Amino acid sequence: MNSGGKENPLYKKADLLAKKIYNVTKDFPSHELYGMTSQLRRAGLSVILNIVEGFARMGQKEYRHFLSISLGSLKETKYLLAFSLEQKYMSDIQYKDLYELSEEVAKILWTTMKRMSE
Repeated sequence: MNSGGKENPLYKKADLLAKKIYNVTKDFPSHELYGMTSQLRRAGLSVILNIVEGFARMGQKEYRHFLSISLGSLKETKYLLAFSLEQKYMSDIQYKDLYELSEEVAKILWTTMKRMSE
């Protein structure tokens, strides 16, 4: 099983994604604090938290299950990023940065899950 520690590329990228989402959402409109801001932050955190929780479960089958949940949270995050851009809550540059990072996380997630299935 892959290391789930802080040196793991999946951990590093997902952690960075969550932190960048927190930074970008600081500038969202105040009326969205309990709406889009909260939802996007929770979705972004869910990606890394499910990776961490899955690794802590010890079994490969359980780890893969939590990676699958993480992938679902990542899909939610990507939708919310696009929605936030449409609402003009973030710039094109911010969106591009977050979207590209989310694609990197998705690629590593898929590769890890596929390797575990073999």
